[in-house]
Order: sequence, then C-alpha cells, then structure tokens
Amino acid sequence: MRLFCAVYTTANLLAKLPSVAMDASEFSMAKRLTRVSAAPIPDKLTLPALRTAAAGCKACDLWKLGTQTVFGEGAANARVMMVGEQPGDKEDLQGRPFVGPAGIVLDKALVAAGIDRKEVYVTNIVKHFKWEPRGKRRLHKKPNPLEISACRPWLEAEIKTVRREVVVLLGATAAQGIMGNQFRVTQQRGQWVQSNIAPLVLATVHPSSILRAPDDDSRREEMRKFVADLKKVAVQLQQRRAA
Repeated sequence: MRLFCAVYTTANLLAKLPSVAMDASEFSMAKRLTRVSAAPIPDKLTLPALRTAAAGCKACDLWKLGTQTVFGEGAANARVMMVGEQPGDKEDLQGRPFVGPAGIVLDKALVAAGIDRKEVYVTNIVKHFKWEPRGKRRLHKKPNPLEISACRPWLEAEIKTVRREVVVLLGATAAQGIMGNQFRVTQQRGQWVQSNIAPLVLATVHPSSILRAPDDDSRREEMRKFVADLKKVAVQLQQRRAA
C-alpha cells in the first residue's frame, strides 16, 4: 500500500493548506497532527478497496466523533461526480452519502434536470461527520482546513478511480477545497471552470442550502436555480454522448 498523509510537521502541514487565518484551536490541532498519521491507499485503485481502506482512516481526529467513515457511492463508470462537504447525521448513521434531507433534494433536482441517478457518483470532501451537541440533536459543524487536508487523499483516489466526465462541486467548502480559497460560488455558480480533476467542472450550491431558505417561495426559487445549474450538466452529457 502507498501511504499518503504520512508524516506531517506543523510547518509542512500548514504549507499545504489554503492561506486562511487560523484561530488558536486550529493551530493547536496543527500541532497535534505532527504525529505520524498514515492513510493507506491501496496500490490497485478500485472503489471497494478504497472504501474498505478508508473505513480505518485516522488521519485526523474526526474518526473519534463520527460513527463511521462515509465513503462515496456510485459506479466507477459514473459520468458525473458530485462532491459535497461532509456527511450529515443520517449519513453518519447509515454509512452512505446523501441519504438525508439534502440527499432527497438532490435526487429530486436530478430528476427535474434529466440526469439519470445511476450515472452519478456522490461523495464528500470530508468523510466523517463533524458535529456539536444541541440538546439531543447532533448539529453540523463546518470542517476546518486541516481536516479537509487530511481527508484529501481519499478524494484524490476517488477522482482517479471514477471515470467521470463532469465534476459538480456542491457548496463553498467543496468548491474552495478543490479550486482554492479565492473561489466564490456566489460569483462563479453555474459556470464551467477549468480544473485538472475533470474535463468539465461546475460549482453550485449545496442542496442543504435550499432547505435553509426562509420560506416556501424562497425554497421553490432556490430549487429552480439549482435545477437550472444541473440542466447545464445534462446538456453537456447529451452533447458528449452524441459526439
């Protein structure tokens, strides 16, 4: 097996991260990550092998918080790869990505856009659920740059393994994790952007943002815009199939 994230010192870990301001807690985490933290990537890249290997990943401390690793799901010949931020509560419990409320929104949007769900591979840039307690509920907490960096080898392995034609980045965390901190979904949403991760790359909102809209009218409008973004993907898939 090849070892990624093998040995980090505070200095070279921070050098690999986007240039973001870090608070005291994040810098403390950086120091803790000076220990050996190996993520074994199989020599032969297959999705079953990657999923099995990722189940034991302890490259950051989120494995202590999540119930289990939530790896990507879909076929190796999927034409579209969709990358979100991290699993939510239901995903953490079931061990599958996009099976909670945001996943239901995504499935509806794919149908409305004319994209076959079987042609889509879904995953997250972070594979464990980061949360904080709020009464009896577990509420989502945004992953920090160190956690994103520690999980990056798994996403890179998925990108190499899935024969995708289009990558859709869902939300700011995924988009900035791939495109860099200067990327703004609010400004570049629905536009085709250049990247070496796929022939075609497009960023849009995360479906969970639609659920957070303040009222029914706002949710319908946000859903309409989300579907419009995905229809651009559908058009490209049709054109590439016809070529």
